Amino acid sequence: MNDIASIGAPGWIKGMNDGLLAQQEAGELEFELPVLTVPGRRSGTPRRTPLTVGERDGQRFVVGGFPAADWIRNVRAAGGRAVLRTGGVDEPVRLVELDAAAAAPLLREWPSVTPQGVEMMRDAGVVTDTTPDALAAAAGICPVFRVERDA
Repeated sequence: MNDIASIGAPGWIKGMNDGLLAQQEAGELEFELPVLTVPGRRSGTPRRTPLTVGERDGQRFVVGGFPAADWIRNVRAAGGRAVLRTGGVDEPVRLVELDAAAAAPLLREWPSVTPQGVEMMRDAGVVTDTTPDALAAAAGICPVFRVERDA
């Protein structure tokens, strides 16, 4: 297994995410915070994770910036099924993992979607730089999921 593929989210991310979720619930955020809810792969307990949702050609997508993050493992265990809450609306979704060839162009755009998120990936050692080329080189390691409405 590639060492990069075993990188999970830094320990402080959980605290940051918990803080963001608390601020959202209190109505204190000045921006929309999409939140993915998926059952825990072992417990079955719903797990909430704030995510950045990108859009390209009318399709939504999310990037697993830390390849071994729990939310990614949970999504895979749940067959891609989850709930995405955006703007106070819950939407049943299916996350479809893209192959490396389809993921590369989306990863190339990721620095313009979330520059701070890409900096966190670099600081954790997932990517070597915050450039589009560095992100595209992570195709096949950092999962990219297309977000589809689940019927």
